[in-house]
Amino acid sequence: MRRVARVATAALAVLALAAVSPGAAQALPSADPPASGPPPAPASAGDDGKGLPEGWRLAGEGAGKELVWASPEPVPMGDARVEFYAGDKLLGRPVAARDGRSFWLPLNGARIGPAKQLKVLAAGRRLDEAGTDAESRGPRPGPSVRPATPPPANAVDPGKPGRYRTATGTYTLDSVRLPGFPAPVEMKADVIGPTDAPGKRPLVLFLHGRHYTCYGAGDRQGMGWPCLSGTKPVPSHKGYHRAQKLLASQGYVTVSIAANGINGQDDVAEDGGAQARSSLVRQHLARWADWAEKRSTAPAGVRAVAPADPSRVLLVGHSRGGEGVNRAALDSLSPPPADQDGYRGPVRWKIRGNVLIGPTVFGQNPVPDVPSTTILPGCDGDVSDLQGEIYVDGTRGVSRGAALHSAVYMVGANHNFFNSEWTPGQATAPADDDFSSDDTTDPVCSKGTATRLTATRQQAAGATYIAASARLFVAGDDRVRPLLDGSGRRAPSADPARVLTHAVGGHRTQALLPGSSTKVKGGRVCAQVPARDADACLPSRTAGSSPHFAHWEVAPEPGRDAVAMRWSRAGDPVRMSPARPVSLAGAKDVALRVIVPPNTTGTRFDVALVDASGHRAKLGRVGVDGLPGSGRTSSYWGREVRVPLSAAARDALDLKHVKTLELTPRSRSGKAWLMDAWGWRPGTPAVRPAELPRVDLGRLTVKEGDSGVRTYSVPVRVSGQGSGKVRLFMPKPGTDDFTHRTLTVRPGESVDVPVEVRGDTRYGYDVGHDAFVKAVRGAVVGSHHGGVTARNDDPMPKITLEPVKDRVTEGKPLKWRMTLSEPVDVDIMAELSFLPVDSGTELSTLDVDPAWLEAQFGARPRPERPLSKMAEGQGLYLSVPAGEKSADVRVPTIKDRTGEPEESLKAQLHVYDENWEPQPGPVVTGTVRDAS
Repeated sequence: MRRVARVATAALAVLALAAVSPGAAQALPSADPPASGPPPAPASAGDDGKGLPEGWRLAGEGAGKELVWASPEPVPMGDARVEFYAGDKLLGRPVAARDGRSFWLPLNGARIGPAKQLKVLAAGRRLDEAGTDAESRGPRPGPSVRPATPPPANAVDPGKPGRYRTATGTYTLDSVRLPGFPAPVEMKADVIGPTDAPGKRPLVLFLHGRHYTCYGAGDRQGMGWPCLSGTKPVPSHKGYHRAQKLLASQGYVTVSIAANGINGQDDVAEDGGAQARSSLVRQHLARWADWAEKRSTAPAGVRAVAPADPSRVLLVGHSRGGEGVNRAALDSLSPPPADQDGYRGPVRWKIRGNVLIGPTVFGQNPVPDVPSTTILPGCDGDVSDLQGEIYVDGTRGVSRGAALHSAVYMVGANHNFFNSEWTPGQATAPADDDFSSDDTTDPVCSKGTATRLTATRQQAAGATYIAASARLFVAGDDRVRPLLDGSGRRAPSADPARVLTHAVGGHRTQALLPGSSTKVKGGRVCAQVPARDADACLPSRTAGSSPHFAHWEVAPEPGRDAVAMRWSRAGDPVRMSPARPVSLAGAKDVALRVIVPPNTTGTRFDVALVDASGHRAKLGRVGVDGLPGSGRTSSYWGREVRVPLSAAARDALDLKHVKTLELTPRSRSGKAWLMDAWGWRPGTPAVRPAELPRVDLGRLTVKEGDSGVRTYSVPVRVSGQGSGKVRLFMPKPGTDDFTHRTLTVRPGESVDVPVEVRGDTRYGYDVGHDAFVKAVRGAVVGSHHGGVTARNDDPMPKITLEPVKDRVTEGKPLKWRMTLSEPVDVDIMAELSFLPVDSGTELSTLDVDPAWLEAQFGARPRPERPLSKMAEGQGLYLSVPAGEKSADVRVPTIKDRTGEPEESLKAQLHVYDENWEPQPGPVVTGTVRDAS
């Protein structure tokens, strides 16, 4: 991260409701923030009466109060969302000013708790420097653990190039408009495919993640769309050529599509752009379906390779692109609401599987009936909580369970290097290593450590596991399944990367899925997202984190549990019983997913089963070693271990009525967590998607009114077939908390989610009242986030700018006063922009206080230049705090020993309106006389 001077920051802005959750009610400005803003005020009192940490402040009052954090340097654009926490409580998700340094979150009266507990996280990674905690800087575990010998090689290595010659092409089509996005989104792609493969070939589509969109000379970077003059788009879609060429040599037609138009606008999307990315993917698939029917209409770059077969499609998504292709797979099975969708045509393709690389999963709504592989980079510095694990865990029990969902943990891989255009030394535009060690050395992930992968090795391993997924999901070659399903095999082409896998689905039958009805002796059912540490699987002060326990929109979150085990001597069993006996008839093994602390070795368990008649059989012993980890990694990850159901065990037990699973520790002391247990047998079953109801939340926008309380309902749309269960989280009136209920949904039936809106007569922000939904069983969820937005319907007050001292002797400050006609509930922000003077000598950088110049503009006095020429777009920011009517703005001058004529300045006030557009205001002038 490039170090910069501390300059004026903090734009008073939160972009639409996508930026703000999960408080039950949140105040919202209604459009884009300004490019930058005023410096944060000195530490002010928190709501407990104590001062806020450095870099934090409170702005506004009452319903308009906001929590502000300003970073001393820009926070790079990435895929993870920035979040404010008070201890373990998620306060909400702010949006940055365009300078990337300051973040504002409306509180709407909610308490923030003890000021010292404030922190800023992005996917579990701490961004603020105020204080330390175990999540980011806690005691680091001991030396990294590496296996004595690598696992056996798989019989088939999908990383070996195939026999087909390949060709590369491109296409650019007319841009498309997507709902909620002001600017059109590009339709541009790179195509790599075989030239001599027979017949129609399977199609693999790549979608990159969220990266900065534009670049120019030097280190100039842009995050908007379209690119400004003097900059050009970052070619993120060209970053997967290595994987594309491997697949093309094996007979797949591949296409990697550009999505800068979404990246530059998805801050206005409630779902982080998932629906927009799905629409873009399906727009491209529709074109490929057209070209499959009439090849002569295809662009030359498409005709240069073998024809594609749209009935055999694999989607590959990186980061937010992963969430986008997950949504595309869902939308291809169950159409989204038309007003949310950017593709309206028929589905003329079939998605056979997904590969998700370091993905986000903001909605935590994985599509259960499309097989998937999720690559989890062990040194991910962007989506560092490895929340993509939810694409595995979140499918359990939702549908039939036939689709295989695999997690591939790649030790030493970071987030960016899977894309060569995000990799230093390979990229066209500026790029960096997302895992930054700052001034310290991380024992696992710092460059040069034994566990950290180089970019080329990471890319080779990534391409190998993408090819494995294509071969299993699309080509149906079961010989590669052991590379993905926790069978403990390796692909030599990925060496020396250490890659571990586990899976759910496939030929598995549920033995134990911990929950509130699970009976446990010798351990306890623990909450993955708890209300308090006493219930937690991992206490909040734990160094490092678990991908399995990634937070969602609300906390606590019911329905996500594991079994926690802790022992101080060997031999005391932990007995776990589901609510009713289960059948393991037909299973070959019992598979367990067990977490042990990172860097530990020698954890051993004896595994036994007890049937409903009380018969007991010992199955065998398993060993589990921890992953390499540190306080900055998400290494509490479930290792898959299996014990066979031997002939003796089958004779001793009634496998159709298994009542209890026993794990008896054989190591002297330790701790572990059981995620789940399954009956397992080899093979990959055919997947037939179930006909399920689909739930989408919408957003209703209403006027707040002048008084009283009105009740509205959050739009809930249920489509599809059949009935299923979802868990609905609703705002609790008068608080920032949520209530929840599990309900059965059916197409055509209404779901009532009431929201209260209070009216007033003072100018303020829009207020969003949020609701969330998650699938439980027999249903799928598209848009998980909706609510009711109460629009501010009170006008902004009239604003004037009058001189206080506009003629001074050098050494004295020039001063003006901005005055409102009436007080309001929010801070009123404005910018005073310097203009060239009409005549005479203009005040220069050598005529003003250098400390003021540095603090306000990050500028130095030399070389001397008029104030109007300091830098394009730089202005002097000021605000009138909520509840007050005026604020002064000053330009401090300095006294020198040089005789000189009068100097002057000219400036114009621009006030940010309710749409966060700067509106021109009065022009003022000031004169400085020589003091000699």
